[in-house]
Amino acid sequence: MTTYSFSKISTFQECPFKYKLHYIDRAEVDTPTTVEAFMGALVHKTLEKLYKDLRFQKVNSLDKILHYYNENWEKEWTDDILIVKSEYRPENYQKMGEKYLRDYYGHYAPFDEMRIIDLETQDLIDLPDGSKYHIRIDKLGCVGNTYYVCDYKTNMRMKDQEEADTDKQLAMYSIWVKNKFPDASKIVLKWHMLAFDKEIQSERSSEQLDELVKKTTENIIIIEQCSDFLPSTSNLCNYCGYRSYCPPFKHEYELSAKTIEEFKKDDGVQMVDEYSQLMAQKKMIADRLEELKKDLIAFSNQQSISMVYGSNKTISIREYQKVILPDDRAQLIGLLKEKGLYDEMSSLNYYRLSGNILSGKIDDEIKQLVKIEPDYRISVSNRLFEGQ
Repeated sequence: MTTYSFSKISTFQECPFKYKLHYIDRAEVDTPTTVEAFMGALVHKTLEKLYKDLRFQKVNSLDKILHYYNENWEKEWTDDILIVKSEYRPENYQKMGEKYLRDYYGHYAPFDEMRIIDLETQDLIDLPDGSKYHIRIDKLGCVGNTYYVCDYKTNMRMKDQEEADTDKQLAMYSIWVKNKFPDASKIVLKWHMLAFDKEIQSERSSEQLDELVKKTTENIIIIEQCSDFLPSTSNLCNYCGYRSYCPPFKHEYELSAKTIEEFKKDDGVQMVDEYSQLMAQKKMIADRLEELKKDLIAFSNQQSISMVYGSNKTISIREYQKVILPDDRAQLIGLLKEKGLYDEMSSLNYYRLSGNILSGKIDDEIKQLVKIEPDYRISVSNRLFEGQ
């Protein structure tokens, strides 16, 4: 039976195509990770060391913690790590991580707010459909019979209370805690928002957890029944490591590896450039045609003529009556039905209804709901009389 996790289900909901590439095809990524993910992973790793050493009664100073973080940064950093926000350098992100650790250390030292039960918890729980769900808790602690499921967040957006109260990840983890520790009278979900030096907490009722399990199982069924795995584009695509595989971005990725000369000669580039230029010209032409149409109508009315002659073409101008239907058609439809005319109009067939109104086959009560105003048709043809 397949094992699922919060990140696995979230990936499918974010983009089914990315899910297929990552979890089914096991495709090789274009970039190993993003700088945000790299920094976040090192902050997690550093806090794990802090608490792991504390369990052995070893208290690390802030300087030692920062040294550990920076040492691992230098050791693990590679130049192919993706930096989406090009105005910032790797050292900017490195310093961000340092600040998060300084703030955390100052906030929680001497780190005795709870008894640590486990770090980076790894386990599985069974779901009703027989599949497995992966549990990985950053920090699990307790104070008496109150258990805390803690998660470190390094993202730059503060989680609000509504998000915390509807979060699925830690809520699923609390089910494991509830099953694993029968003495737990209360389970608190806690997020350490490291960028803001704040924490936010939430709890779940048994009914909410039952509903969450049901919904999670339904999501898994949707994944397993999926056959097309279509790509879904969003701002998150900027951080995706599979752009070279993805239909919306594959050509862009190929172009990025080309020289300027190769770029200019690319068939796709040339076709898109020509198409966009023609579309711009088309709009300009359409706008000019509309201006000329108005000018021709004004000219024909001023001169009391119905045919305007050019060098080798003529344009005929004929006034006709155009029926304008009301924006709110409910009353019109109701009257048509009441008078037994609706079926004949065939779901408000505009041309049939207009013809009946203009020919007088529709009574005044219905006619009052529409407007009748002059409009013009312009047609282009060869000159009627050659040589003139």
